[in-house]
Amino acid sequence: MHCHDLADHLNLPKDARKIVLAGNPNVGKSVIFNAITGLYVDVSNFPGTTLDISHGMFNKDVIIDTPGVYGISSFNDEEVVARDVILGADMVINVVDAVHLERDLFLTQQIIDTGIPMIVALNMVDEAEKNGIKIDVDLLSDLLGVLVIPTVAVRKEGFDQLRQSIGSARPGLIDHHLKRKLTKLVDRVGNQGDALLILEGDAHVAQRHGLEPGTMQDSIYVQRRHRVNDIVGHVVRDTNQGASFSTRLGRWMIYPWTGIPILAAVLWAMYEIIGVFIAQTVVGITEETIMQGMYEPFIRNLLVPLIGQEGIIAKLLIGEFGVLTMTATYILGLLLPLVVGFYFALSAMEDSGYLPRLAALVDRLLTGIGLNGRAVIPMILGFGCVTMATITTRLLGSDRERRIAIFLLALAIPCSAQLAVIVGMLAGLGPSYIALYVAVIFIVLVVVGTVLNRIIPGESTDLLIDLPPLRIPRLENVVKKTVTKTTMFLKEATPLFALGALIIGVMQITGVLAVIQDAVAPLTVGWLQLPKETSTAFIMGFVRRDFGAAGLYGLNLTPLQTVVSLITITIFVPCIASAMVIFKERGRKEAVIIWVTILMIAFFVGGLVSQVLM
Repeated sequence: MHCHDLADHLNLPKDARKIVLAGNPNVGKSVIFNAITGLYVDVSNFPGTTLDISHGMFNKDVIIDTPGVYGISSFNDEEVVARDVILGADMVINVVDAVHLERDLFLTQQIIDTGIPMIVALNMVDEAEKNGIKIDVDLLSDLLGVLVIPTVAVRKEGFDQLRQSIGSARPGLIDHHLKRKLTKLVDRVGNQGDALLILEGDAHVAQRHGLEPGTMQDSIYVQRRHRVNDIVGHVVRDTNQGASFSTRLGRWMIYPWTGIPILAAVLWAMYEIIGVFIAQTVVGITEETIMQGMYEPFIRNLLVPLIGQEGIIAKLLIGEFGVLTMTATYILGLLLPLVVGFYFALSAMEDSGYLPRLAALVDRLLTGIGLNGRAVIPMILGFGCVTMATITTRLLGSDRERRIAIFLLALAIPCSAQLAVIVGMLAGLGPSYIALYVAVIFIVLVVVGTVLNRIIPGESTDLLIDLPPLRIPRLENVVKKTVTKTTMFLKEATPLFALGALIIGVMQITGVLAVIQDAVAPLTVGWLQLPKETSTAFIMGFVRRDFGAAGLYGLNLTPLQTVVSLITITIFVPCIASAMVIFKERGRKEAVIIWVTILMIAFFVGGLVSQVLM
């Protein structure tokens, strides 16, 4: 789109310069637009979209606002509109957030690469100062090749200088390799902005010129990201001077020497709340006093006169693995308090802004075992639900990284419900057994990740993540998230638990369960050195991991047997829902390989620990 096209579409004066405001979402662009244009603003619908574009006069020029975007391309209506308006501009005022300079300068550099004259309004410099961020504005201007003006939009600071500097807009500095490629294509399309987007593979722009879209998007984006990172590394300096305590604490959380002790303190607090108070005190009341002491006798007394005590229906409903007894007790008496406690702690960490900092802290470790840095997010989400975390691996940059992440999620990341049961069982064993469990799972994760990193070709990429302000969690938000996630757990888990109890009950009545227990006795009794009955828990684990873990809860195990069984059930094959997602994401052949391999690793590692220590 050229200047006269833009004027026609938005009904603008033909001889007026088109000054376009561009920037990421929530950078204060609209405040600057309103301050420059005053009260006289027109709104026009942009052709072919449902989006409205605001524009107003500044002297003899027209100021045009655009939707907040992270790039100019054809990914959605907002980016299409921003792209076409920016390409039709005479100059651009790019508003960037001083607190998130590394994120916002990617769009800045992309606009610079179009060759359009521009000015950068460095907004929220006051917030940057509060966060202890010092920015060398003059050096930033030199490295970008355009004028940079500090502003504070909410207080209208820097606006006078911004208005006076509009005539000083100029094209910025472009990477010389990209410049050579653009020069060759500009002769064919007549416009550097169009040439850039064609190279980046924008099909709409390429079609306008009768050309095939380019295939250089990845290489251009990687080079642009490296350039932005280099600029930020030179102009931004973190300092504690003027920074609030929350800002300093947020920084301590991502540096290893301080972040690891903070992480240890967070985990200790979670252990005291979930593993000690909830698992021992609360579950003692809900499982033993309420469910086993009151509910189960009530339901048996209610149904025995109707269905008897020894019949098939009675055994399926109120027997040892009864749908109305064991299932209800496991879900409501054992799992529900633990899951509520775990989701409450997870929601509090999420609402406080700690989870992204935890991702940054462990990024280097996970990169070392072959994961894309962004994979820390699916890994963290896996502690909530492995099924959903497996789906989010689609966000990773390469098929190699998705394969590694999915395998490790299925292998060694327990979901919230399973982890809650594990914490509850480990709580009464003492620190040495807890350390043994954590060490074994960690070693398995590292060893398998390292092996996958070696045998699957390719490299991991860098972690790019926003760190939100650190704040005290809002109780309302935390409770709402906890209730929502717990409700989803109950809706998903209850039918599967009932189905699992029904299957186990039928197997017990028909004698199949005893046959299986005897058949796998060399594995469970001989290799794992566990009671024969633990095979029932592993069968439960095929339905849901936490169902299998809960099946171990009532067995009479020694502390070491408890650790061995928990190690095995943690590494054990994923639940039905996760397995189905893996089949969908990776295909039948690879999913079967993953499933069988994990099953073998689980029993090998569990048996190895048992044989060595017993």
